[in-house]
Amino acid sequence: MQKLIDTLKSFGIEIPEDKQADVKKALSENYKNAKEVAKTLSKVEGERDNWKERAETAEETLKGFDGIDPANIKSELETWKQKAADAEKEFNAKIYDRDFSDALKAALDNVKFSSEAAKKSVMADVKEAGLKLKDGKILGLNDLIEQMKQSDASAFVDESQQQAQQNQARFTTHVGQQQTPGNMTKKDIEAIKDPSERQAAIAQNIQLFQ
Repeated sequence: MQKLIDTLKSFGIEIPEDKQADVKKALSENYKNAKEVAKTLSKVEGERDNWKERAETAEETLKGFDGIDPANIKSELETWKQKAADAEKEFNAKIYDRDFSDALKAALDNVKFSSEAAKKSVMADVKEAGLKLKDGKILGLNDLIEQMKQSDASAFVDESQQQAQQNQARFTTHVGQQQTPGNMTKKDIEAIKDPSERQAAIAQNIQLFQ
């Protein structure tokens, strides 16, 4: 505003110094310089162009609905909403099935099956049982596996029986290297330190203990 006061002064209109502050205040409230006017004008023009673009876009969109029954539009919109919901549901189901299968494989790593076919059958039965996956764990899986072992024992390896067979095989090899079964004495059998081998020797020479 000082520039305006100086301009007035050049025309012979001089504002007393004690009044200049009041004049500047009055001028600032009612007048703007060229830069401020240009800035305001640019903002207004930008807003005008923005609303013009929106109006034109809306007009083009409305033209696309010419001759279309509003009821059909609503019906089609609902159809697409349902398709989107179904697609999301299907996607979530696939992710859940994948996570369930991964958790099941990990959980069955320590379970011994009689064959690969038996393992696949058990896994299929588990999936059909409707157990739920929570925090990466299948709820109720251990109880279901125990029930399956009771109802279909042939699908699983009896670990206690397997251990006994291994002990028997080891004992037989041990005996074969030292003494032929049936030629051992009671004293020889009682001298065996390994309990499993000793029991197997007693079973093979039971006549010595009758």
